[in-house]
Amino acid sequence: MSTPAGVTERLTGLVGALRAHGVRVGTGETVDAARAVEALGLADRELLREGLAATLLHGTGQRAVFDPVFDLYFPRGVGAPDGEPADRGDLRDRLAAALADDDRAALARLAAEAVDGLGGYGSSPESDGWSSYQTLDRLRPQTLLARVRGSVQERDGGVGFADRLLDDEIRRRIEAFRGLVATEARRRVAERRDRDEIARRAVAPTADRVDFLFANRAQLAELRRTVQPLARKLATRLAARRRRAARGTIDLRRTLRGSLSTGGVPLRPVLRRRRPVRPELVLLCDVSGSVSGFSDFTMLLVQALHDQFSKVRVFAFVNRIDEVTALLDHGRADPEGLSARIRSGATLTGWHGSSDYGVALGEFAERYGDAVGPRTTVFVLGDARTNMSDPNLPAVRHIAERARRVHWLNPEQRALWGTGDSAAPVYAELVEMRECRTARQLGDLVAGLLPV
Repeated sequence: MSTPAGVTERLTGLVGALRAHGVRVGTGETVDAARAVEALGLADRELLREGLAATLLHGTGQRAVFDPVFDLYFPRGVGAPDGEPADRGDLRDRLAAALADDDRAALARLAAEAVDGLGGYGSSPESDGWSSYQTLDRLRPQTLLARVRGSVQERDGGVGFADRLLDDEIRRRIEAFRGLVATEARRRVAERRDRDEIARRAVAPTADRVDFLFANRAQLAELRRTVQPLARKLATRLAARRRRAARGTIDLRRTLRGSLSTGGVPLRPVLRRRRPVRPELVLLCDVSGSVSGFSDFTMLLVQALHDQFSKVRVFAFVNRIDEVTALLDHGRADPEGLSARIRSGATLTGWHGSSDYGVALGEFAERYGDAVGPRTTVFVLGDARTNMSDPNLPAVRHIAERARRVHWLNPEQRALWGTGDSAAPVYAELVEMRECRTARQLGDLVAGLLPV
């Protein structure tokens, strides 16, 4: 098997970047990708893209990482566009025409010209780098919608898309152009700097690796869409654990007694059968500030896993705590409206709006103590930042003594525990506290920590 000169290095770089983003690519997939390059060649770039995606990826969700990484290692072009950079007015005129015609090849060329002419920053055109944000801020393609709509309607004579559908289609084309600009800016920067480093740092991670505390609205929406697939995967893993647990462990006494008939050789081990029961689950969720995205996602995940438990009760708090089990509305909840539904239907704050773990946990122990029993696993979700108030350790100790197990999932990185107003270290002395910053970590923790 042979590949063109330099392509092997690009392919191994592509594989390394995908692995850095959490895509599991083994030696077998890498060899298959090399064979795909040999079979498909380099003449048709989009065909090569699809061939490598088919050999290296395990799901459509990984395309969001694969496509921009592929564009870095197998770029559309090299260097700057030919000729002098076009001025802004000319670029906008040609962009409006290309958007009206949905001419993708022209849009790609215009993206390269726009980055070259409007996106450079530094003391000279050859210094520092290129910015997609600066390019789009100067070009402002979103303001071309009305002009493009008029061109399409004039060309089609009013036949075709309805006005609303036409606007949606033009917005889609503009968004695709914005993506082309971002790709071109990354390519230009990667040529000047370390391509491998740009591939690792300048490409957005997959939804399951986005940090809960820094996720924007679009990323949180994407996370919510991953709830059902993750729940199905976790349900399968939990069912497998229950099947293994049901087989039980070896009953040594009965096995040795049975071995007397075979001269003391334990040919037929006797198992101590278990009768696993579905556990009870209680969630205590801090829904204040940036932590709310983490809590919302976990509540939705537990809701999707509802059938795996004999009983689920969910409580939300800021500085007051209230039960919100009914607000999750199992099976029919609107993921986008969960946070608003909780805030409007539950009493979460008292005389101030800042989080207070001590008061909230104390109120839970006092008002809802019967929710916790010897079969109950309790998950506390929050960053343990008390705003310098009393952490109320006796309340946490009381909950831990009543429950089968208490796990605290903290969305802050461990290095920040104990800094500022964080009471994480003192809480961690009473219950198991674990770092949980991404959906992937959450899925692994839930699968591993839940009892069977």
